[in-house]
Amino acid sequence: MPLLVTDHAWTQTHSTVYISVPLKGAKVGKVDIMSTDEYLKVHYPPYLFEAFLFQPVDDAGSTAKIGDGVVTFSLPKRTHTLWEHLMITTNDKETKKEARERALSKYQEKLSSEPRSKAKKQQAERKYALETMMKLEKEERDSIQRMKDTEQEKTTAELAAWQLKQNEEALEEAQRQLQSQRDNQNKLKATTEKQENESVGKVKSSQNGNNEAKGKKKQVDLPAPRLAGNIPVTFTPRVFPTALRESRVPEEEEWLRKQAEARRAVNSDAEELKNLKESERNTDWLKDKGDKCFATGDYLGAVNAYNLAIRLNRKIPALYSNRAACHLKLRNLHKAIEDSSQAIDLLTPPVAANEAARIRAHVRRGSAFCQLQLYAEGLQDYQAALKIDPYNEALQADTQRIRDIIQGTAAEPET
Repeated sequence: MPLLVTDHAWTQTHSTVYISVPLKGAKVGKVDIMSTDEYLKVHYPPYLFEAFLFQPVDDAGSTAKIGDGVVTFSLPKRTHTLWEHLMITTNDKETKKEARERALSKYQEKLSSEPRSKAKKQQAERKYALETMMKLEKEERDSIQRMKDTEQEKTTAELAAWQLKQNEEALEEAQRQLQSQRDNQNKLKATTEKQENESVGKVKSSQNGNNEAKGKKKQVDLPAPRLAGNIPVTFTPRVFPTALRESRVPEEEEWLRKQAEARRAVNSDAEELKNLKESERNTDWLKDKGDKCFATGDYLGAVNAYNLAIRLNRKIPALYSNRAACHLKLRNLHKAIEDSSQAIDLLTPPVAANEAARIRAHVRRGSAFCQLQLYAEGLQDYQAALKIDPYNEALQADTQRIRDIIQGTAAEPET
């Protein structure tokens, strides 16, 4: 039989009821509290406090705090009026029993609804986080697209300005040549007239002299015309600096032929790009533009320039090799490997004229492999570069460092 607590205290305002219940030395962990809109219970064995409230309160806004051996309840009223009593004055056990059962039912329903409301709240938070993430990603994509559009417009404008400047310079050069031709013609005309005048004067003077000296001097015989003939001309044959047994004349000639074909391929490729303006079809200008962007750290701008140049001409290895360097800076490692491989395929046959380009392509592909932690493949490319230039100290050091990483005697570089 629990002991009922009667030494509680309560106060009120028009909107709130405050109740203080002493715990009589009970520990906080052993205090059981139940609160509904019309019933209040504090149970800490063997003591029990229960209150059948005079009027309903707002259960959702009710609070209970434990401290200094007292439980303090703050119960917002549903109707802002002053109560005559804290509890109902009836002593009917059936009425109180029904009130307890209703309170217990409401309390159990409240406990069962909390997980659902919590799950609903978590779902709403996850949905909000997902929508926020999607919004941020969309803003980032839009920002990148705006940067691309701005860079493309900038490149197009610079290309148009360069083309206009080239046309103006060509026009000025044609005007200078035309003026120079006119000046030469005027000088030639003046010289011819002067020679003709001098010739006429000489003829007249000679006639007068001949008339005076006629019969006194004999006419001097003029020499006979020279005989016609052919002068043989020989050209020094092209000789490579290597010994005859090591000479690679056919390979050198094939490399030069391929370079010439690559340059001629620009016109045929440009005819297929119907959507490009005439000012955007200069491969050399685009390559120089990409090189300048790379030098200033604008790797995306350099990639855009090389992309357009490759669309115009897919047979120039330097475009792929330079774009591979940009992808290395942007950490697009698989694209760097693809471009380096394409450059190596175009740098054939291997001759002295393309040794430096082949070394760069192998080193860039090897660096991309190593950054992907594919050290065996990277070592093959560095060894290929070292085979071309075996006395390169930097290549020797890098190759040895990759061997040490593969053998486990050196730490992997940070990416």
